[in-house]
Amino acid sequence: MEKFTKLTGVAAPLPVVNVDTDMIIPKDYLKTIKRTGLGKGLFAEARYKEDGSENPDFVLNKPAYRNAKILVAGDNFGCGSSREHAPWALLDFGIRCVISTSFADIFYNNCFKNGILPIVVSQDDLDKLMDDASRGSNAVLTVDLEAQEITGPDGGSIRFDIDPARRHILLEGLDDIASTLKNESVIGSFEQKVSSERPWL
Repeated sequence: MEKFTKLTGVAAPLPVVNVDTDMIIPKDYLKTIKRTGLGKGLFAEARYKEDGSENPDFVLNKPAYRNAKILVAGDNFGCGSSREHAPWALLDFGIRCVISTSFADIFYNNCFKNGILPIVVSQDDLDKLMDDASRGSNAVLTVDLEAQEITGPDGGSIRFDIDPARRHILLEGLDDIASTLKNESVIGSFEQKVSSERPWL
């Protein structure tokens, strides 16, 4: 998994509350178990018209936001079903950070497992960031995970909190398997001890 230390990129505003995982990646795209190729399906029902052409009114289709790396979203982002395809689609599109006032628990956990940083901020701070994100191609934010700070295009900064263990996982680029292997020697010692004390197991 790619490390997340500092990210600078265009932030796209999505001032919609209760964005569920079906909106993030519709069920039509759930047939695959691959983590790549889902970017085209991200927000598909909003991004495309019925004939398959792009909806020019959707934020990620606007020229300024086509390469957005950060999403500034409304409250309760990622609610609904537990599909891990949702963070896969965000990551495949190029989004590595989502900022909101709250996230659904399963989506929040899945983000960390896939190298995406979900940041919880206050409503006042979200309003400021949403305003920053509304500046089009000038909507550049810097997210510094080490410093736990978001810096806006005017130089103003916002601090954010994050669980230290989850922060470490992203900074080191560790998925569940890599995190477990960090303790390989301890696990090996335990297994050897159990094997000698209980050879019948």
